[in-house]
Amino acid sequence: MSQISKIEWTQLTWNPTTGCTKISDGCKFCYAERLSKRLKAMGVDAYSDGFEVSIHPERLDQPLKRKKPSIYFINSMSDLFHKNIPDDYIVQVFEVVKKANYHIFQLLTKRPKRMFEFCNQITVPDNLWVGVTVENKFEGIPRINYLRKIKASIRFISFEPLLEDIGLLNLDGIKWVIVGGESGPNGRRMNQEWVINIKNQCDHNHIPFFFKQWGTWDKHGIKGSKKKNGRSLLGKIWDEYPN
Repeated sequence: MSQISKIEWTQLTWNPTTGCTKISDGCKFCYAERLSKRLKAMGVDAYSDGFEVSIHPERLDQPLKRKKPSIYFINSMSDLFHKNIPDDYIVQVFEVVKKANYHIFQLLTKRPKRMFEFCNQITVPDNLWVGVTVENKFEGIPRINYLRKIKASIRFISFEPLLEDIGLLNLDGIKWVIVGGESGPNGRRMNQEWVINIKNQCDHNHIPFFFKQWGTWDKHGIKGSKKKNGRSLLGKIWDEYPN
């Protein structure tokens, strides 16, 4: 079944695929990999192969069973555009999104080239928000250029885990920005100045800004729990959404 999400910017998670492989520095301490190992140890069937890429056709109709309009994050435990996921299965996922047009679906990838190539051959449903993860300049920023070329109602960027100062951004065509620090026992520190830089650019471009979390390190560089460090930036909770 769909899971009530602890991710601050969504309501439910839907994982028609699970598992992934690391392709960038942002993947180094992957939370989904940690969680997969725990679920495997607990004997959960979907994670019997741990973090190996797997498809789960039995989960495809989950959003259709929920009649209350909701916000779904697709694949909190995987990347839909991983090379091991067949095109025809991605088509099936998109068909469910199209049928469940009373929900909003959010989709993030670190593999934007394949997402662009796939979306360029279809009509992206209006209720699907497409986004990329950007953790640094070298690996993350080029993903935005692929995202910008996709014809979608909402294109968004998740700067999480934000690992360095991103500098000046080209935010043309971007409708939403999320920023978050890394959580977990090995989480790396995110500096407040990096976040404010992105926030200021969002304000300048009139883009809704969502600050998800500080993560393992607070704004003063003190290590603590994600819950204790909280979500406050400049004395305020920023939880803006696109219209």
